Amino acid sequence: MKSFSSSSFAGESSDALELARAAVSRDPQALFTDFQWFLYEGRDTVFFTAFSKTAYDKEGLGNLVAEMVSLAPQLTHGFVGARPGEPFPKQMLDAITSVEMVDEFDGYPDRWLGKSSDIFAHDDLPLFRVMAAVRKGGPDAQGRASIIQVRSSHALMEGSDSALLTRSSSAGHGTMSDRQNKLPLAARLKSAFRGGMMAFIYIVLANLLAPPDKPWGFKTLAIKRHRLRLLANKLGVRQRSLMFALVTHALNGEGEEKLMSKKVIGAAYTMLDTTRNNADDDFFRVRALEAKFTVIEDFVDYVRAVDDTVAQIEQKDITKFQVMINSMFKAVRAANRFAKFLPGTRFWRFNGGMHIVLTLVPPHRTYGPMTAGMVEPIYCGAWHSAANICTFCPGREYVTLNFSMETRHIANVEKIERLLEEVEARDVVPHKMMPSVEGL
Repeated sequence: MKSFSSSSFAGESSDALELARAAVSRDPQALFTDFQWFLYEGRDTVFFTAFSKTAYDKEGLGNLVAEMVSLAPQLTHGFVGARPGEPFPKQMLDAITSVEMVDEFDGYPDRWLGKSSDIFAHDDLPLFRVMAAVRKGGPDAQGRASIIQVRSSHALMEGSDSALLTRSSSAGHGTMSDRQNKLPLAARLKSAFRGGMMAFIYIVLANLLAPPDKPWGFKTLAIKRHRLRLLANKLGVRQRSLMFALVTHALNGEGEEKLMSKKVIGAAYTMLDTTRNNADDDFFRVRALEAKFTVIEDFVDYVRAVDDTVAQIEQKDITKFQVMINSMFKAVRAANRFAKFLPGTRFWRFNGGMHIVLTLVPPHRTYGPMTAGMVEPIYCGAWHSAANICTFCPGREYVTLNFSMETRHIANVEKIERLLEEVEARDVVPHKMMPSVEGL
């Protein structure tokens, strides 16, 4: 994964803010890019949650939100009555924050996780919520006085924003595409054509074949980073390949009873890439890649095959799939402008045969006033109506695995640690060794 910093993001000038306010007065989502619009219309949401040594009250939570908004001004966009770049009035802060008292933290953060549909229930409120649960008897034996959760429309926040805020750094977005790095015209036309065709095919197939709403589950898991590092070195694979393999192998199941596929697991995974081009989205920095992992029963053989697949994908042009997806978003939005009933409610439940999305967010390391008192593990994840998602959130000591998926897969999450223990105990024939600096 390439590095990122707050300096990658430009601030908003006063002229830009005035134009923004005029635009959103006519259309609350006027400032959204096609990618943002797509995630907003799909009601995609993200969450961040962590325990804290601080016992939050409403005033403290309001101050936290005010600091968040100053560092991530995009949180002031996208709702009726929005004033981009301006602080929220107290009554608005009160409406989007909540504090509850609890006896213990048993079951947290999982008991809090959900689709976060309440974010969209009031179109005149910001598209995020901040909540805290405070222990009645004071800090527990681990020094945890409260747990805090931030939930947002995915249209406003991505993993790099969450990581930057965790470090008390600016997460404001400038123009994220690079107009100077122009893709060849032929490549852009080809991607636009493929994206348009994909949009058309998906709209048709989704309205014919999309399944009904399925029972959905949420679960988290925290694993020591050092443990994963040691095993990745032992197997001679990238740490991210090990994590991808642990999740997909365990969730797919054993023997003949495969929940995803008996032959090939279709996955999309995400990463950051600082090499931008003029076809990139102007808001999001994330880069999506498409992978197919051949199912192999023996885990050691499987993880090495996954690692080979990841290497082959990343040695090629990693912009191609994302550019095509961006073209699809643009085509779907254009169809919606032409006919408001398109793409239709069933569209958002159609995944085109993709079994799982594997999202690796940048390291979340607490630093500065924004996260003073917060302790690891740190949990960060996402929900989308058509995607089984596992979000990997690395911290200093832990990597958390955050699952949002059909409930039939949730029971297999517990197999991940068992699989990890089994492989750690095995004598493994040495394989190629990846450089230790490769990290996640």
